[in-house]
Amino acid sequence: MTTHTCPAILVAAPASGQGKTTVTAALARLHTRAGRRVRVFKCGPDFLDPHWLTLASGAPVYQLDLWMTGEADCRARLFAAAREADLLIVEGVMGLFDGEPSAADLAQRFGLPVLAVVDASAMAGTFGALAFGLQHYRAGLRWAGVLANRVASERHAGMLQSSLREPEHWLGALPRQTDFSLPERHLGLVAASEVGDAMVRLDAAADALAATPLGQMGADDLQRWQVCFPAPDAAPTPAPLLQGTTIAIARDAAFCFVYDANLDGLRALGAELVFFSPLADAALPACDAVWLPGGYPELHAERLSANTALRDGLRQHVAANKPVWAECGGMMVLFEQLRGKDGVAHAMWGLLPGQVTLQKRLAALGPQQLVLAGVEEGPLRGHTFHYSTCDTPLQPAGRTTSPGRPGPGEALYRHGAIGASYFHAWFPSSPAAVAALFLPSSRGCAVPAQEATMPAP
Repeated sequence: MTTHTCPAILVAAPASGQGKTTVTAALARLHTRAGRRVRVFKCGPDFLDPHWLTLASGAPVYQLDLWMTGEADCRARLFAAAREADLLIVEGVMGLFDGEPSAADLAQRFGLPVLAVVDASAMAGTFGALAFGLQHYRAGLRWAGVLANRVASERHAGMLQSSLREPEHWLGALPRQTDFSLPERHLGLVAASEVGDAMVRLDAAADALAATPLGQMGADDLQRWQVCFPAPDAAPTPAPLLQGTTIAIARDAAFCFVYDANLDGLRALGAELVFFSPLADAALPACDAVWLPGGYPELHAERLSANTALRDGLRQHVAANKPVWAECGGMMVLFEQLRGKDGVAHAMWGLLPGQVTLQKRLAALGPQQLVLAGVEEGPLRGHTFHYSTCDTPLQPAGRTTSPGRPGPGEALYRHGAIGASYFHAWFPSSPAAVAALFLPSSRGCAVPAQEATMPAP
């Protein structure tokens, strides 16, 4: 069996908000600056962290999730990256053991050593207990060590280091500073493209990490994290179901929730991709179908509302029975009205009846799948994550289901040539279903099948 070996590490934490992305990006930037080829992956469904990780590493960042993307896809991506890289870094999701499947499941499945990042700003001796628990909670988990984050002083760092039962697992401490912190908002990190000093922040984080034992590891030191990645089974080549189809994809600060793997999947189906900005462009590109992905329409509501020329062009597109697939934020802009958390209402494009309202709390979160009638290949997997709710007279044409949870998930609305849902799809999970979303109803089959219970992972 063909194999490739490469140093690899999974950056985890006891909970969200500990600084995983900052450390992952700093580590990637540090080794990229040293001339090493670094490939970074993100565990779980996440659109925003990869913006920073791509900037830090200079390479595309793909998602790894044992349920959503599947073990075979994870195996193939890791093997391909190990073939060309000097270091693989996987950023975990939430806490190390949170979720089903968890970051720990991924690490154990592929033999990845785990680096724990712990926000130690409000602890001393408990740091050692927490590190010990993370390391030993599950047998058979490879352990790289622990890094203390947001540390107040050298004295504080010394207290944390002395609390460890195994001193060799101390990989250093990062200070409590703001010059390299990554800005956040309600759906996660602010995209790197929106931050004028993004690279300055990454370099500052890399410089801080360079002063730690972790940051001082050279090529020889990284060999302790060698992982052997076996060649995956050959993946089937999808039929060119979208050959001759041009898909126009919204892509700007308002619509930035796009997996690179989804773009790859559309191209593999034979589609030609063109991009446009609903914030800046007055007309749709010439196309056969439109994809409005998720993002932050609520932050750009006034500009989107004012772009009546693009709205009218999209209306003509739909009137010609050309498909539109709208996910989450892409769906929000199609309703008649968007009401922000401040209560201010903005007129949207009115291609769907009803309104959406931003809530102060998360409205839905978790894995989902969508079954389409006539698609024998299997369900389209993905997830949901949104703060808004919609009020519409439209009756759902179907609903997604969620693993291990009875009852319906997100609604899928069909209105003429428009398909819309809060559901974010992972396109490679079912190429045939994706093709159905972007083909006219006379050629495709983008009709939800009867709801079915989704098996737990």
